[in-house]
Amino acid sequence: MGCRVAGDSSTVLIIGGGPAALVCAETLRQGSYGGRIIMATKEELPPYDRTKLSKAMNVKADSILLRQLDFYQSCDIEVWLRREAVSVNTDEKTVTFQDGSVQHYDQLLIATGSRPREVTCPGADLDNVTLLRTPEDSSRIHQAALGKNVVILGTSFIGMEVASYLSATASSVSVIGNSAVPYQNTLGTEIGRVARKMLEEKNVKFYMEDGVTELTGENGKVKQVLLKSGKILPADVFVTGIGVQPNSAFLKGSTVALDSTGAVIVDKFMQTGVPGVFAAGDVTSFPLSLRKDKMVNIGHWQLAHAHGRIAALNMLKKRVGINSVPFFWTMLMGKSFRYAGYGEGHTEVIMKGKVEEMKFLAFYIKEDVVVAVASLNFDPSVSQVAEIMASGRTISKAQAKSDDMSWLKLP
Repeated sequence: MGCRVAGDSSTVLIIGGGPAALVCAETLRQGSYGGRIIMATKEELPPYDRTKLSKAMNVKADSILLRQLDFYQSCDIEVWLRREAVSVNTDEKTVTFQDGSVQHYDQLLIATGSRPREVTCPGADLDNVTLLRTPEDSSRIHQAALGKNVVILGTSFIGMEVASYLSATASSVSVIGNSAVPYQNTLGTEIGRVARKMLEEKNVKFYMEDGVTELTGENGKVKQVLLKSGKILPADVFVTGIGVQPNSAFLKGSTVALDSTGAVIVDKFMQTGVPGVFAAGDVTSFPLSLRKDKMVNIGHWQLAHAHGRIAALNMLKKRVGINSVPFFWTMLMGKSFRYAGYGEGHTEVIMKGKVEEMKFLAFYIKEDVVVAVASLNFDPSVSQVAEIMASGRTISKAQAKSDDMSWLKLP
């Protein structure tokens, strides 16, 4: 790993403190970049493993750091904590921070990630109505939920993982979703039913095709959740997990282009339309090669790493494009669901294995080809499909339906 070189006065400024930011900084040093590297984040901590916050909510913050502080010192990477960017001037190549300080850059990486969407109903400002984004949030929810009634809004990955974890420590856990089953839009109906059953066996209650109209409280703390269906749920803690939105408000009024959702638009080199300005991770809309360069915004841990690396390589003038297959995993009751590809808009799901025995492989079909795959206890099928997709080959619907699965080379 390299470090700063005397006489190199250039500066790479990285806004954000997640995996995309870290990998970018590391890759620059690995590539012998000798200028100044500044990583400025509004976080209280240097980059950490955010995926653990919903899977092990009593985790200690210092145990999930991706790198210890001495690593940054040894590589001459400056880490500025509690420094939130409020504006970017691409003409002058400067970033202004909330404390009024201004930093010049020669190349800029925007890696500010995303933030959870907040519930907007009456009572949303009550105590113990919370989001999950930081280790402090995770610890606060863990402590507040001990032996208490917990209500979770949202049946995607964060909501379901929080419900799974808290089922062992809370007095009751209730989950509210607007779809017929959890994960319906991502993993499909059959896997959603499996996930729901897993949690119901641990006494988690589901209120599907429903929503929240009001939160009521006593002495400033949440006590009840009123549903659209008319049901009333007791709640000492209310957790919102209804998706995220890009952290890009500080770019409004700049020359950096955003899409309609607020995501930063980049090309396959992770470069914006402004020379010398790159973006990576959850904040971006980027061309997905396996879907014919469809512009997508995907908040996956693995993709953030890949984005950071590609951004750094192109800062180093290597001209390498992003060609990574999206991959993620989710943990429920100690079991790992794995997923690869991009299944948005799929029209059919072909199941292999036995869903009732919790051992299956799901192929997501669009226009007669496999666009994504998910599994439970069916390793290493998902990684093998990801390798096929990364090579540019397609898997046909006929192959997915066939009883002959020798092409997948399962053990």
